[in-house]
Amino acid sequence: MKIKNIIKCGLVLMVIITTTGCKDFLEEDLKSQLAPTNTFTSTYGFEVGSAGLYAITRAEYNTWGEGGAFMHGNATPYEALQAATDIVDVINSDASLTAFANLTMTDEERFVESYWNWSYSLIASANEILMYADINTNWDTPGDKERFRAEARFFRAYAYRSLIYLYGDVPYVETIQYDFQLNFTRTPKAEVLQHIVDDLEFASQHLPENPDQVQDGKLTKWAAYHLLSEMYLMQKEYVLAEKAALEVINSGYFELMKTRFGKSQENPGDVFSDLFIEHNQNRKGGNRESIWVLQFEFNAIGGGTNSDDWTRRAWNPKYFDVSGFVLADTLGGRGLAQIVPMKWWVGTTGTNATGNVPGIFDATDIRNSNYNIKRDWYYNNASNATLYGRKANITEQTWFSTKTLFPALTKFFYGRAENLGLTGSYRDRMKFRLAETYLLLAESYLGQQNPAKAADAINEVRGRASATLINANQMTLDFLLDERIRELVGEESRRFTLVRTNQFVERVKMYNGLVGEKVKADHALWPIPRAIIDANRDAEFPQNPGYER
Repeated sequence: MKIKNIIKCGLVLMVIITTTGCKDFLEEDLKSQLAPTNTFTSTYGFEVGSAGLYAITRAEYNTWGEGGAFMHGNATPYEALQAATDIVDVINSDASLTAFANLTMTDEERFVESYWNWSYSLIASANEILMYADINTNWDTPGDKERFRAEARFFRAYAYRSLIYLYGDVPYVETIQYDFQLNFTRTPKAEVLQHIVDDLEFASQHLPENPDQVQDGKLTKWAAYHLLSEMYLMQKEYVLAEKAALEVINSGYFELMKTRFGKSQENPGDVFSDLFIEHNQNRKGGNRESIWVLQFEFNAIGGGTNSDDWTRRAWNPKYFDVSGFVLADTLGGRGLAQIVPMKWWVGTTGTNATGNVPGIFDATDIRNSNYNIKRDWYYNNASNATLYGRKANITEQTWFSTKTLFPALTKFFYGRAENLGLTGSYRDRMKFRLAETYLLLAESYLGQQNPAKAADAINEVRGRASATLINANQMTLDFLLDERIRELVGEESRRFTLVRTNQFVERVKMYNGLVGEKVKADHALWPIPRAIIDANRDAEFPQNPGYER
């Protein structure tokens, strides 16, 4: 069967799996159709189920559905993980983000519930595969069983990672719940975290090793090691975090990209901007930095849809609302500026009426070049001869009121000449890349009170960016958090980083003028969804502190 049909079957199967709690549904005669009992009977059947796991994982970036195995039902849910941090303002934005930005979210907020449901949807599907893998004896090769179990355990760990970051103590479920259950209890976060580590340790031993021998987007053991390093950091197991990061760095399969590569390498740009050019995210595009890439490619089987990954719409300005501009793929397509970068880090040098804020970049840092942060905007409507070709000024009004012009991250520019109003970004998304592995390594050395080695690790990333190298005396946690902005802004879930490093309250107080005066420790977690608490009638299911009714 072609990969197209595997993907379609995987989506259907995952829908079946996540609805197995419905008795009437289970009584339907599915023997001649796709169902777990007649699918998970061969290696091919598990390939179908595996495709479904990847589909649900990508659905973290789904908005309104349209082919996704799960949907959040509103725009840019993942930007709720950037709101009310130290990097962006959420002004006059999509209403679905407002409560997160203002720290007024309740237990009935849409994304509070949808992130919970997405995570447990992925967990249920992973558990189903694990259960049937233990039963099945019909495998094409001896290693198939452990490979599929490793994939399932990775995705289960990945889902629980989001849950403990967002909600703290959550029910740990490692088997399929066929009966409707009303007595779940909250498992302590530390216990869930250890289960995550156990799953990732297993995955790191049984996933494929060579990234050149798997399809684009498929997991290898190095993705497990990368995430394992992060989870060890959360446990404050700094030596183990160092070891896991070094497994990836020293594997011989990955390297920081330091010379121009891939599509458009002959065009103006630099190696950092090359990382985000369409088709440059995977190894077959010449990228040896990517460890795990979510597949959202335009017009490709199993790729993106108009409902997938609206990051461009969130981060890019509404320049097309300004007289003298028209939509253009070179300007990122149609952005809606649902979030805007804060001045303190992005800087305002060279703009008018916004003051001169230096930002956090060195003058030589290519991540601050106009190829990567667009500060110079020129009118592009050729039919407007008066303005065409002239520079348009960024002002306080265009930045924070109309949100039509401001310094914009070109890593999220995406447009296609045949359809400039596209909603989905339609570009593969680097989920883990080696630059972050080095930053996790630096974090592990800081935890071991070794700033010299931390500086060495961070200098690998800064060296690629042509930024000034630092020494041990400059190496602090604040510097590391700033470096993660310089390298990973918009890619990382900033809330997760600040929570893991116990800097959420401090950094929000320091940099977020909107909520800095009212942020408190309770805001580091989201509330437990009200629907979950109300449904759990037969056991106490306490709400997180600060959200009790």
